[in-house]
Amino acid sequence: MFDTINGLPWHPLVVHGVVVLLPLAILGTVLIAVVPRWRTRYGVLVVATALVATVLVPISTSSGESLEERVGDPGEHAELGEQLLWFALALLLTSALLVGLHWRAERAARRSSGDAGAGTATSKQLTAVAAVAVLAAVACGVQVYRVGDSGARAAWGDVPSASGG
Repeated sequence: MFDTINGLPWHPLVVHGVVVLLPLAILGTVLIAVVPRWRTRYGVLVVATALVATVLVPISTSSGESLEERVGDPGEHAELGEQLLWFALALLLTSALLVGLHWRAERAARRSSGDAGAGTATSKQLTAVAAVAVLAAVACGVQVYRVGDSGARAAWGDVPSASGG
C-alpha cells in the first residue's frame, strides 16, 4: 500500500514526519509535566502532536517493509522500528492522561468550596502521572534515537566517509 509516490519511496518521506513530530511530542510532554501552568495552554497541542506522530509510526513501518522488498533487509532497524509504536503509544497515553487529569483538577478547583483533601489527592495523582509521562518521554526518546541510528547505519553504513577514514 505505502510503496512509492511519484517514483520516490514513501518510507524516507513519512519517516521525516516521525523524526520531527515524535521528538517535539517528547519535548512537549516533558515540558507540560514539569511546568504545570503550560498544561492548559499547550497540553492539547502536545497530545495532538503525539497522536499524529503515533499514527505515522505504523505508516512508516509499513512503507519500510515495502522499501525492504526493493533494497534488502535493513537488519536491526526494522525490528527497532516495529517496537517504536509501543513507545509512541505510551507517550501519547501518558500525555493525554496528564492533560485530562489537569483539566479535571482545574474544573474541580473552580467548583470547589476549598476542600483541601480533594485537591491534595488530585495533586498527588498529577505528580505521579507527570513522573510516568517523563519516564515515557525519555524511553521514547531513546528508542527514537536507536531507530534513527540503526536506519542511518543501514542506509549509509557502507558508504565511505569524505575524509577517507
